[in-house]
Amino acid sequence: MYQSLEIFRTSQAMALHAGKRQSVIARNIANADTPGYRRRDIPDFADVVRPDPATRMRATRASHLNGALAGRMPDADLREIAESEPNGNSVSLETEMMQAVAVQQAHDRALAIYRSGLTLLRTALGRR
Repeated sequence: MYQSLEIFRTSQAMALHAGKRQSVIARNIANADTPGYRRRDIPDFADVVRPDPATRMRATRASHLNGALAGRMPDADLREIAESEPNGNSVSLETEMMQAVAVQQAHDRALAIYRSGLTLLRTALGRR
């Protein structure tokens, strides 16, 4: 009954996405001085969430919302930027650092959602 709660799967997917995006950002920072290196990124989590038909909520009325969160993690792709360095590198350290902070916040949010769901589950079971 409690093996596959959607909130735990969603928070796990959010944390995995944040971890993968952080590794792409770290690779960008490591190659900031590499001639010809093009900046890579993965789409935001909200852009990659795909409804899973097996866990989709059932709509019994036309006014009900229909959907569930699930999906696979995207691969890193090139994000074209209009400006680049004279050596062809398109990495901006300032941008990458700002994105790293945003990804850290997304990871912290995923952990907070997981903790909140765990607290609710413990309260429901009477083991707080």
